Amino acid sequence: MISFEEAYRIVMESARLLGSEHVSLPESLHRVLAEDVASDMDMPPFNKSAMDGYACRRHDLPRPLRVVEIIQAGYTPTQPIDAGCCAKIMTGAQVPEGADCVVMVEYTEVLDDGGVCFTGEDTAANICTRGEDIRAGDVVLRAGTLVEPQHIAVLATVGCVKPRVSKCPRVGIVATGDELVEPEVCPGPSQIRTSNSYQLCAQTVRAGSVPTYYGIVRDTEADIGAAMKRAMVANDVIIMSGGVSMGDYDLVPSVMRGNGFDILFDSVAVKPGKPTTFAVSRSGSRSRAHWCFGLPGNPVSTFIQFEILIKPFLYRLMGHDYQPAYQVVPLTKTIHRRKTDRETWIPVRTDGRGASACEFHGSAHLNALTEATGFVVMPADVAELKEGVLVHVRSI
Repeated sequence: MISFEEAYRIVMESARLLGSEHVSLPESLHRVLAEDVASDMDMPPFNKSAMDGYACRRHDLPRPLRVVEIIQAGYTPTQPIDAGCCAKIMTGAQVPEGADCVVMVEYTEVLDDGGVCFTGEDTAANICTRGEDIRAGDVVLRAGTLVEPQHIAVLATVGCVKPRVSKCPRVGIVATGDELVEPEVCPGPSQIRTSNSYQLCAQTVRAGSVPTYYGIVRDTEADIGAAMKRAMVANDVIIMSGGVSMGDYDLVPSVMRGNGFDILFDSVAVKPGKPTTFAVSRSGSRSRAHWCFGLPGNPVSTFIQFEILIKPFLYRLMGHDYQPAYQVVPLTKTIHRRKTDRETWIPVRTDGRGASACEFHGSAHLNALTEATGFVVMPADVAELKEGVLVHVRSI
């Protein structure tokens, strides 16, 4: 059994990029940039008015000014601003040559002859100068950036309409267990509906990857092996749910070995999720799949191990350094536990007062997650986290 930190290191160091492709701007949402993006122009591309008002020379403000032009956004000025002149200008419009400030319309008075008089004591320039935000050639987004809506705006601004992004990992998901039936089936005696598979598919999508579900397979080496072979053909990563513990029918590790995988670890000092297994394909393997995870069958174990181990790994395959969000808040009620041999991840809910542990009966208690907003880690050998202590809540 190895520490979670060691397991995390092994998993992340085994990752390698899967290649890249060009996609359209709308398709780039939640993808990872595979190369730096540079601007093809200055931004703003011209001296731009930050206000509705009058473009003029500051030196001329004490006297009435003659309006020589009206400049709206998108219009190129035709008249330079000479002594005693100004141009009425709208927000976002190009500032005409000769003007060194824009007087806000609120601080002006229109005279009977159509001229304008400044009524304030002083004015800011109110001009966004060319290139003050971005210079042509500046890198505006770095490779490894996870593209969100604000990044799409930047891509559009610099004309990057076909960004190069990392290929999404393809993930094959297999559920094992004679006791499992699909959700649409009414379970018979000693049967339960499979939930892990659909949960894992949803988590995979949320992690920017593409899942394929291969159904439920029975607890025989032949059935598990056949499902693994199917998944290996079309996927980069395989996740096997169930069959990784120490029982007579926990056959997944031996099937991994029989299909060209070397197991790097099969037990992690963490609760829930101790039997988590990780394997990589042997050098020279002809299969497409290069990595295989074996997760416990209990749904909370599966959920947590995906979030803390597999999700960062999938992002690493795309060149993105995933960093989960944390809140530092006080505990509103003391958390006790009896067994302290392993690091334990405890589901908690947060509110305006702090964090409190969810009712949690163990790794099969799936409903505990529906109330949780995150997890708190209790290190090994720690039996109690006292009310009022500050804890780091890892957001789900």
